[in-house]
Amino acid sequence: MSIRLLNEKEVAAILNVSVATVRRRRLFNQPPIFRKIGAAVRYHPDDVAAWIDAQPMGGVGHQKGGR
Repeated sequence: MSIRLLNEKEVAAILNVSVATVRRRRLFNQPPIFRKIGAAVRYHPDDVAAWIDAQPMGGVGHQKGGR
């Protein structure tokens, strides 16, 4: 099994937020899901992608009963 896990800096870059925001979300047990490997905190890319996909969308064509 060769899965490349992401660190918090990489997750912050993907989400376009600060590392502090990623840490704060983890502190309050908010997604994305993380894993502790010893002292290291890591994120599975699929978990990050699934969380992004689960977020609400906006704009034309994304509204209920779209036009």
